[in-house]
Amino acid sequence: MHHFNRVPSAQSWLISPVLIPLYDSHQHFHFDPLTPHRAVIDADVRAIGLKRAVVNGTNEEEWPVVAALAQQHSWILPSFGIHPWDCGNRGPEWLAKLRAALVAHPAAGVGEIGLDRWIIDGLKPDDPRLAGLRVAPLEEQREVFAAQLALAAGLNRAASIHCVQAWGAMMETLKQGPRPARGFLLHGYSGPAEMMKNFAELGACFSFNIQLLEPKHAARLNTFRHIPAKCLLVETDAPTKPPAGALNRFPLPPAADGSAVNHPANIAVAYEQLAQLRGISVETLARQVEQNFVKLFL
Repeated sequence: MHHFNRVPSAQSWLISPVLIPLYDSHQHFHFDPLTPHRAVIDADVRAIGLKRAVVNGTNEEEWPVVAALAQQHSWILPSFGIHPWDCGNRGPEWLAKLRAALVAHPAAGVGEIGLDRWIIDGLKPDDPRLAGLRVAPLEEQREVFAAQLALAAGLNRAASIHCVQAWGAMMETLKQGPRPARGFLLHGYSGPAEMMKNFAELGACFSFNIQLLEPKHAARLNTFRHIPAKCLLVETDAPTKPPAGALNRFPLPPAADGSAVNHPANIAVAYEQLAQLRGISVETLARQVEQNFVKLFL
């Protein structure tokens, strides 16, 4: 029997004697909204049975922070990359620095990397999220993504990929390769259902997160009913994408800007919801996800 429900006390949990091993394939433990709560988060994720979590650095400044946290917390699996949102602000020696960081940390993956057309076309110029950013055009994003994908292939590291509204370009870039032999993750997959098979044939895994339970994501949620079990992973993307209402069993105070904060221990909720969606037990899902995580990341 599994039991992830948290009791009302802020520091207490009711957990079954045998913990199900959980794996978070994509999150950002180093981001500012989680920093004041690191000790609580560490205790919580250990209490629910989290074994490993891929923590993604998204620019050059973040890589040493993630590496240091991985030294302090045995459940953290570091990953280093240039996110498409950070692409325009990368330094001139970024690729050499990335290679050096990966060589220095043999367990690290390459990520978060990818393509994002929404930051180009979907945001107003005065959006606060764009403050201090030079938005790279898609072709520049493709060059940076392809270079990182080739680095992942050369070192045989898992690539953790972000893609928003650029699925055709993503498919083309992946087909042109090279790609890591162990595969890659399309995190929080939001692409067309009909492209899933082709991505899987190229080596993709697909990670489910709680955001997909929102009504506006019904089509994406349905896609996760049909993703082959051997390609399935689970993520939180913490501190973003917190569960709504009663599903948020590990609430944290709002961030400085007032936004809701997702606790990494909500990975337990993601497992429960995905198992329910696919009509299987959490135990069955967890066994398959463990196999997939180990194959891709370890």
